[in-house]
Amino acid sequence: MMEKVYTFIIIGVIAIIGNWIGYEISPIEALPGMMILVGITILGFIIDKIIPLKIPIVIWVSLLALFVSSPICPGNDFIVEQTEKINFMAIATPILAYAGLSFGKDLKEFRKLSWRIVVISIVVYTGTFVLSTLIAEFGFRLTGKFH
Repeated sequence: MMEKVYTFIIIGVIAIIGNWIGYEISPIEALPGMMILVGITILGFIIDKIIPLKIPIVIWVSLLALFVSSPICPGNDFIVEQTEKINFMAIATPILAYAGLSFGKDLKEFRKLSWRIVVISIVVYTGTFVLSTLIAEFGFRLTGKFH
């Protein structure tokens, strides 16, 4: 578990630097928001260890993030205000780099999966994109943000 915590912290530091260079948000200003994001991620991993359900960790992290940013959570205004200072692309870049490095070490195993994994991946990614788009569309229409 500690290895994952260190990885999250390193990704957070890289994201803060990317946020500073690419989006001109000072590291001091972005630090509270990044600490919140890393904390939510770590709590999601802890919840996964405590609750004996076979649910992907990303769901626990997402549910926790939704809760702490929702109006029913005390302090949600502060959390939203701080995390808005972190640009999504500043976070995505180091995460994707880490994923690419992790994938590279498993390349021999990937070759064993054959060409079918490419088809399955395309279907899964397309489905995820379309569903995410539909949920966002519904949310925008519900809140009146979409004209």
